[in-house]
Amino acid sequence: MAVQTSATAAPSAAGTGAVDLGPASGLSCRECGERFALGPIFACEVCFGPLEVAYDLPTGDPEGLRKRIENGPENIWRYAPLLPVPADVASKPNLNPGWTKLVQADNLARELGIEPGKLHVKDDSGNPTHSFKDRVVAQALEAARAFGYTTLSCSSTGNLAGAVGAAAARAGFRSCVFIPSDLEQGKVVMAAVYGGELVGIEGNYDDVNRFCSELIGDPAGEGWGFVNVNLRPYYGEGSKTLAYEICEQLGWRIPDQIVIPIASGSQLTKIDKGIQELIRLGLVEDRPYKIFGAQAEGCSPVSAAFKAGQDVVRPQKPDTIAKSLAIGNPADGPYVLDICRRTGGAVEDVTDAEIVDAIKLLARTEGVFTETAGGVTLGVAKKLVEAGAIDPSLTTVVVNTGDGLKTLDAVEPTTGMTAVIRPNLDSFREAGLA
Repeated sequence: MAVQTSATAAPSAAGTGAVDLGPASGLSCRECGERFALGPIFACEVCFGPLEVAYDLPTGDPEGLRKRIENGPENIWRYAPLLPVPADVASKPNLNPGWTKLVQADNLARELGIEPGKLHVKDDSGNPTHSFKDRVVAQALEAARAFGYTTLSCSSTGNLAGAVGAAAARAGFRSCVFIPSDLEQGKVVMAAVYGGELVGIEGNYDDVNRFCSELIGDPAGEGWGFVNVNLRPYYGEGSKTLAYEICEQLGWRIPDQIVIPIASGSQLTKIDKGIQELIRLGLVEDRPYKIFGAQAEGCSPVSAAFKAGQDVVRPQKPDTIAKSLAIGNPADGPYVLDICRRTGGAVEDVTDAEIVDAIKLLARTEGVFTETAGGVTLGVAKKLVEAGAIDPSLTTVVVNTGDGLKTLDAVEPTTGMTAVIRPNLDSFREAGLA
């Protein structure tokens, strides 16, 4: 199927460069460098490579910029000078995600053999719909506003569907989102409750994404802003705010090691982009850091390519409990390989059983209940520490992207009551609980 580079019958402002998206100056092809005006396009018309937002960022006064950020709101809009959003974004109706906790995980560190004070969990379950997707949707929503869209849509493995539904409801947009029909029931409910249209597609996420690419080029999809298709360049920038927050919360310092889950791979590539921008702006010291990617064994095309020393990521058919990461043909897979190799990191995978064990480990040690994606990330971090790939003496951040309440089915079979007793002390003692 040919790549559709722009939305059919896009609003008249689209692609003219006349929109107000703050410091964003245009779109740039990641492959050939060709430049385009700001608009609802996602693929280069020259080489079909992916497009990214290019900026005129503030330079020359890092201390002033740092103070401006620190005095900003406790959400992602504190970084508005570095994002494709208008200057008055904080006054618009949106969910104001971000500025989630960076948990110093000393109990977990002891379990993993990491030095005290060196391990942190970036807990993005604290966002409005309890996943990092609120960050990326907030960015896409501002682009949708700028381009005159009134319907917000997406293809989703679950978390994005809920984030789009909530953001659209708050902003007064119509929403219509598409998910695999066999998604976890918790995520179905959390996406449907916001009152938008939720459509199940028979097949896996790649089938859903393929359908959305067809719909965007059809008259039926006219005027729709697909956050992860025609708005994808803007959407992806939301993940940079994870890098900004982590570094700011560490005292404007880059962590030595970061472990990040891989679905499409966009989050990992944008965290790296965010770090590089902070370095160029003089907000953090330029120092070495390693990025590690985490996948589930049942959907590990990037891990397989990394271990085989290949540059080509071969698609796989997903079969894992980590459905939010079950993208068998990840768009940013090759770029993930480049970043992990460039920084001296790695890409690893874990089994479904290891995912469940990691979910319970994080809950037991730090009181953080993560969804299956977080189980993948922590499971891989544990595996990398045991293999000597992660240095236990260096500052390490593990990214938790969502709340465990979204994937209760994963832990329900092995989690429950310790005992059932009669309401008296003898029964309590008989159960060995005294």
